[in-house]
Amino acid sequence: MKSFERLCIAAHYMRARMRGRRWTDRAALERWQQARVIRHLERIRETSAFYRELWGERPVSEWEKYPIIDKQAMMEGFDRLNTAGISRDEAFKLALAAESTRDFTPAIGHTTVGLSSGTSGSRGLFLVSRRERLAWAGTVLARVLPGSLLDRHAIAFFLRADSNLYGTVGGGRIDFQFYDLLNPPDQHIARLNRQRPTVLVGPPSMLRLLAEASRSGLLRIQPQRVIGVAEVLEELDRRFIEEAFGQKLHQVYQCTEGFLGATCGHGTLHLNEDIVCVQKEALDEQSGRFAPIITDFSRMAQPIIRYRLNDVLTERSEPCPCGSVLLPIARIEGRCDDILTWPALSGAGMVTVFPDYISRAIISASELILAYHAVWAEKERILNISLEVKQEAVAAEIREQVAREIAGLCDRLGCRLPELRFLPYTFEPGARKLRRVERRASS
Repeated sequence: MKSFERLCIAAHYMRARMRGRRWTDRAALERWQQARVIRHLERIRETSAFYRELWGERPVSEWEKYPIIDKQAMMEGFDRLNTAGISRDEAFKLALAAESTRDFTPAIGHTTVGLSSGTSGSRGLFLVSRRERLAWAGTVLARVLPGSLLDRHAIAFFLRADSNLYGTVGGGRIDFQFYDLLNPPDQHIARLNRQRPTVLVGPPSMLRLLAEASRSGLLRIQPQRVIGVAEVLEELDRRFIEEAFGQKLHQVYQCTEGFLGATCGHGTLHLNEDIVCVQKEALDEQSGRFAPIITDFSRMAQPIIRYRLNDVLTERSEPCPCGSVLLPIARIEGRCDDILTWPALSGAGMVTVFPDYISRAIISASELILAYHAVWAEKERILNISLEVKQEAVAAEIREQVAREIAGLCDRLGCRLPELRFLPYTFEPGARKLRRVERRASS
């Protein structure tokens, strides 16, 4: 069985590599996508009672106008949405047991069950069939492995929770090892020094910690590729990690809803439009910011159709030098929930303040800033800013510079400067994702 699975993964790997060179222009890609989506939706209408009722009698040719769903709708209709015949209670029971025991191998039949981290405030379930699991493994290896599938690779993968899905990439010439973020950093460093991974994958907050260990000499590895996942990659962290490991930091855009994007050899993040169709809900047309509405035409067990993600993406304004027609993304900025609104200087209305505005204001204040965390306390209307600086003796001066930068930002945007409160910087990598800029109901 293992040899059969390896052959399936290799076949999907080759298909994914070939698809990347298939289209010469966007129009050709979109025609191919349209045919795939329509064929897929015809099958979903037959197998998913949830979508059949949601779409009514509207033909699949009008799918781009079908109702949009979100995580809440998907979870409420989980039993009738999925085509694997698995109930939400059954899936939650298995997933929560795995979280508690840290044993992520159990499945329901051949279906892998996973649980999202709940960054947005609610936890989501995901189901992946055996066929989908093998296709995912082949596709992700095609997107992220340096060199060939025939080369030997050692992958160190850091995440909050493991899954049968992730473990599928291991075997044969690939040594895949899961590193639990809940374990102590010292344990990770000792284990990495033994494994000596060629590919290092993890949230930027953990990669930052490992970069610090590498600089100090405690971590003695030289990976061929370093990949950030699961968290927003901030420019300050990117620079630190790239300098420590001496190479470009790559990204994978993966979430409960699917494998949505990966960086090319030039370091540009491209959406995986060969498996997912992405419609753009404009958030700011001038800057190219949008929230993605995704339709995954490769998944059957848990169909994802016209599903609105809570992410803020910024489209790259110029084509990528790699020549790919897959949509290039300048950056994943954060969550729509973290978009701030501050009163206009004119006294009429509110001004939208994107998380990236705050990030850029802070890091441009001083080169001595090592790390930061900005939390907008909605109820108190206070922006709490935590700073870690190279030289504590000039911390007060740096805080003043940050305050001036944010005041200048408010002038440019035409909004009122909120009350600023500076706090000590603390962060421990682990179960909680790091969001450099976030909005909370209260402090």
